Amino acid sequence: MISLKVHNLEGAVVGEHNLNPEIFGLTVKPAIIQQAVVAQQANRRQVLAHTKGRGEVRGGGKKPWRQKGTGRARHGSIRSPLWRGGGVTFGPTKEVNFSLKINKKVKRQAILMTLSDKVANQKIILLDNLAIPEIKTKKFFGILQNLSLRRSAKKLVKKADAGVKKESKKKKDPRVLLVMDTPEEKLFKSARNIEGVTTVNAGSLNVLDILKHQYLLMPVAAVKKIEAIFKAK
Repeated sequence: MISLKVHNLEGAVVGEHNLNPEIFGLTVKPAIIQQAVVAQQANRRQVLAHTKGRGEVRGGGKKPWRQKGTGRARHGSIRSPLWRGGGVTFGPTKEVNFSLKINKKVKRQAILMTLSDKVANQKIILLDNLAIPEIKTKKFFGILQNLSLRRSAKKLVKKADAGVKKESKKKKDPRVLLVMDTPEEKLFKSARNIEGVTTVNAGSLNVLDILKHQYLLMPVAAVKKIEAIFKAK
């Protein structure tokens, strides 16, 4: 049985919670995860590049000159790709479709494998309860500091050799994915202004969000909801 420590909002360990090995104990197969990531990125891709063909360019309804007798090459429209200001041949168009299909079972396995990888590397932090009485970014930031997910402000240190004050190089704080069992407006508004923190509902978990964040922070109720969702499939 896989178990994780449960913390309170002050960062102290208050117990343990057993995880379902069928959800959080799978063997990671990079090929399956890569397939799910490519499909998700392709389906998120927006088609922005578009060039107009000869049928979309304005003007050119009249034949520029008569077919014969002028000594010039025959043309039917000044919006031909041969003309300056005419349509574009073989240019990118908005009709292109980048979407990819992926088997539902493969998608499910990819999500469970990324969760299993987080558990194996101790990158999931469980809380007994995650609720704040008011919308307060400072309050939620303090909770992250209690869990060692955020550092304190930068400090000035003296350089030993030259004796000159130099600002210490600050390491980047880890990216945290906050997983909730139910939508919490106060918690969402308190966390949205903190850089590197993303809030998601347990039913909306996806491979990209899990991989982009170093840590997953969730209450025990969210773990139970994840197990209920994926156990039924």
